[in-house]
Amino acid sequence: MLLLIGQLNYTWTNTESLLIYLIGGLARTDKETAIIIFLTLNTPRARIDLVERLAKMEKTPKDCRDAVLEVSRKLTRELRLRNKYNHCIYSFDPESGRGATQLMRIVESRDAVRYGKVEQLDAREIDRISDSIAQLVALNKAIWAIMRKYGFKS
Repeated sequence: MLLLIGQLNYTWTNTESLLIYLIGGLARTDKETAIIIFLTLNTPRARIDLVERLAKMEKTPKDCRDAVLEVSRKLTRELRLRNKYNHCIYSFDPESGRGATQLMRIVESRDAVRYGKVEQLDAREIDRISDSIAQLVALNKAIWAIMRKYGFKS
């Protein structure tokens, strides 16, 4: 299970780093400047928001805009699962080996506070993680295709 989560993180990071080239291409700036912008934005959500906003500018050709926005929407969907597994505590039953996650998030209602929702790492979750990895690989290839098609420097 931990190997699979490691693969999810590696695939996410590899794909998220390609946003540098989308930032550079859409903002029409050099790679060094795009890297500084990317690193200054300290969350994946902020980086995706910037890419989306740059894509929506009038100077971005419609077909490029559509391609970038499609990729960013799909990347946002995968971000949810990645965040879940990066912001939780893992536990494994010593006898069965079954795993569980405990989310590190507070849920507050009018009169109560709850935290640490526990979820089992079952076959369904393993399939979700595997599917997310496959989606990220496809998104990685899609971003490279956009970069080539629109001449974004790598």
